Amino acid sequence: MNTSFLSTVLKGLAVGASMLVPGVSGGTTAIILGIYDKLIRAVSEFFKNVRANLLFLALFTFGGAIGILLFARVMLYAVETWKFPMMFFFLGAIFGSLPMLYRQAKVERFNALYIVFALLGAAIVLSLSFLPGSQAEFAGSGVAHMLMLFATGVIIAVALVLPGISTSHMLLLLGMYGTTLEAIKTLNLAFLVPIGIGGITGIILTTGLIEKALTRYPRVSYFFIIGFVLGSMASPEVFPGFPTGLAIPVCALTFLAGYFVIRLVSKYSKE
Repeated sequence: MNTSFLSTVLKGLAVGASMLVPGVSGGTTAIILGIYDKLIRAVSEFFKNVRANLLFLALFTFGGAIGILLFARVMLYAVETWKFPMMFFFLGAIFGSLPMLYRQAKVERFNALYIVFALLGAAIVLSLSFLPGSQAEFAGSGVAHMLMLFATGVIIAVALVLPGISTSHMLLLLGMYGTTLEAIKTLNLAFLVPIGIGGITGIILTTGLIEKALTRYPRVSYFFIIGFVLGSMASPEVFPGFPTGLAIPVCALTFLAGYFVIRLVSKYSKE
């Protein structure tokens, strides 16, 4: 397989595997891997180069599907078993993506307005933590059931595209986290297909707006995204609290490991 093709599949795999880990944003993972901008452009400008964009999105989606099916369960087990070290690894990785985002903003002269948009982005992400979660998993049948699943797919797509907003967090708020995991494990197509169609619709609608914002207002947009990322780091879904005892040096090491791994990935990424 062509090296660039393999790279796209592997990055899709990493994004897919991270999506269902509580608190971890698929959009942030895409930024960390240096593929976020290319994904946005491939969807928003799809018809400008159908063949190239379709191939790129197909490879990325293929990798993402493999990641979800094969590695999400392993990552969830790791988070549940070694919660503090794993979450501090993710925190280090997210923190390591910030210099890349700042470079993308291409700030020539600093403006206090950038800080305002960063704070606004952080506030939006943190506010999600105060929304009441559903007490029961969604269940039902018929047209209303299909429409609800479609709407869920649209919401998931927005969470996937916007960095800092965790897909798993949105599923928890909707009361569909356990049901969705079970549907993936059992390949319940009657459940997954409507969500998938809604997800595709949501991605198409969302990425067009984001692409326009990044093109017309790149500095403000990237500081808004930086706010999303910072907000995700401070949210209770990602920050597990302060470790104690022997966990302190372990978490410090995993944080540094996450940070330097991402710095190396961003340094050698060609996206």
